[in-house]
Amino acid sequence: MILEAVMLQVKKGMEQEYEEDFRKVSKIISSIKGYISHELQRCMEAEGKYLLLVRWETLEDHTVGFRQSHEYQEWKNQLHHFYDPFPTVEHFQKVDLS
Repeated sequence: MILEAVMLQVKKGMEQEYEEDFRKVSKIISSIKGYISHELQRCMEAEGKYLLLVRWETLEDHTVGFRQSHEYQEWKNQLHHFYDPFPTVEHFQKVDLS
């Protein structure tokens, strides 16, 4: 499993609209092959700051399967105008601590 982590900064005053739109387009990402789950967290200390966590079966499910899909274009059109600055996406793999 791969964890995609994205720190998002939403433009001031657009937070409620962003959350509403994010709810609507969540069905897009959840329809992609290799998708496991996602969650959006609102920062308690910084206005407009969010953390998006998406779990994928493989890195390629995100970087190829989603990012190169028609569905991603719809996702992008619905959400990317909210961000300033544009977020950096990072991928993580669980460390075995046993």
